[in-house]
Amino acid sequence: MSPPHIAIVGGGIAGLSAAWYVQQRGLSYTLLEQSDRWGGKLLTEWIDGFVVEGGPDSFITQKPWGVQLARELGLGERLLGTNDAARKVYVLHKGRPTPLPDGVLLIVPTKFKPFVLSSLISPLGKLRMGLDLIIPARRDGQDETLADFVTRRLGREALDKIAEPLLSGIYNAEADKQSLLATFPRFRQLEQEHGSLTRGILASRRSRQAAPQPSANGKAPSMFVSFTGGVEELVQALCAQLTGNLRLHCPVAALRRLDQRGFALDLADGSTLQADAVILATPAFVAADLLAEQAPEAAAGLAGIRYVGTGTISLAFRRADLPAQLPGFGVVIPASERRPINAITVSSVKFDGRAPEGTVLLRAFFGGSRSPQSMALDDEALLRTVRGELRSLLDIDAQPLLHRIYRWPRSNPQYDVGHLERVAAIEAALPAGLWVTGSPYRGVGIPDCVKQAQDTAAAVSDYLS
Repeated sequence: MSPPHIAIVGGGIAGLSAAWYVQQRGLSYTLLEQSDRWGGKLLTEWIDGFVVEGGPDSFITQKPWGVQLARELGLGERLLGTNDAARKVYVLHKGRPTPLPDGVLLIVPTKFKPFVLSSLISPLGKLRMGLDLIIPARRDGQDETLADFVTRRLGREALDKIAEPLLSGIYNAEADKQSLLATFPRFRQLEQEHGSLTRGILASRRSRQAAPQPSANGKAPSMFVSFTGGVEELVQALCAQLTGNLRLHCPVAALRRLDQRGFALDLADGSTLQADAVILATPAFVAADLLAEQAPEAAAGLAGIRYVGTGTISLAFRRADLPAQLPGFGVVIPASERRPINAITVSSVKFDGRAPEGTVLLRAFFGGSRSPQSMALDDEALLRTVRGELRSLLDIDAQPLLHRIYRWPRSNPQYDVGHLERVAAIEAALPAGLWVTGSPYRGVGIPDCVKQAQDTAAAVSDYLS
């Protein structure tokens, strides 16, 4: 009797990680990817000494699974923290970059003087944020939007000028639809444990300071990390160490449940792959199409997960051609400013080694729910628009040395209110022996996808044993 075989569909970070953890359990697998490359949105280009990221440029270390995977793959020495000496974030306010007050942690000020002196929030807005200390906590456990939570605890200004650009921007989401429990459940936990978000964050900060977690070099770990050569190093290391059957240019046309235990995957080239278990690490709408006949209830839930398209454009300049003052790590742009881009990152300030000496690498973000019109622009019009924004917002009028545009249509799942209940219903409706995993479900970041892959591999192993 042949050993059980697993089919993993989707070669982004979720599918690659699932393959890695299945392999670690000694199981046989085939990994199928319809496109011509592995990694999905984890895409790095190395151009004339510039390290240009097409998708995510880093991942958070407070969720440990991304760093753990990197170390398992032998990339521990390649991890690169942010350049904290230059750490400063600006918020666009009335058309000009305004520093986020020193000491703002997530959305709560932890230092009194910088917050009081900041021009970002009005005096009345600051007073309203202070009411968080006395407003009763919500105890019913029900989900709510990020907008409702922040407005209830801290007021509308805190939402519009801090939470929406900083927190909704992470998910390319709309704050008035974004599920609190699916994206920032820690906020509800802190509110319930401490009666106030402010008290909760201050208590968490004191706990971390009392028990610091030094990195290998003895320094405090960076909140965000990448790799010396960009995030695609993670993809390359996985591909180099995966020993299963990896197939590019291999779309799955149909998925069928066999009479006996297992599945048949009809591939676009006319062949059929039989598997004892299947992991779908695809966008939710792809999984919905594959499951339409086999699991219609699950397919309906999957089809109900909304997506938006996003993009980035990176531009390189000579440092001498730019203003003396650059906005730290970058500028986040509130939706209320109504600009055609969502944020600007100074990539070569955020991470060392991203640009040759004497040059600067910038990156602008567009699309999502805040600037969907920019997704429709052709490359020439988009470049013209972004250069106009750099001129207006940062006084940059120089000719770029190079630029690269990356478009990710229908790429970002939206965690609307009730998302976790929706995911639980989908999972309950899946046929035995089949799993879904990845960014549409329980976290969009690299560490979230890695953790889901770990859990899925464990569940598959238990099922097959």
